[in-house]
Amino acid sequence: MNKDKTKNFSHSVLFWLKEPEIATVRAKFESEAKKLIAESRYAHFSHFGVPAGTDRAVVDNSYTYSMIVTFETVADHDAYQTEDAHLHFIKECKELWTKVVIYDVLSL
Repeated sequence: MNKDKTKNFSHSVLFWLKEPEIATVRAKFESEAKKLIAESRYAHFSHFGVPAGTDRAVVDNSYTYSMIVTFETVADHDAYQTEDAHLHFIKECKELWTKVVIYDVLSL
């Protein structure tokens, strides 16, 4: 790893959709999320999915979707927040969710 760079930055986002049971809502959200991941200039690695359904007291399976995006630097994360692909995703999908929770983490 290049020691001149900020440690890797992980941006984990959990989404709760308003109407997760409606197939067209899910299809739109999934399409837009995959488009964001594909078009982002700053995302280094990404993972998009649904709760695994594991049954343990410490596991929260209440969310509808999870998106994890990593960045090489904090500056890349900050640029991602205002890039066109990210702003388009928010514009197209913000009416679809009731709640979003974000966990930003710097690797040690």
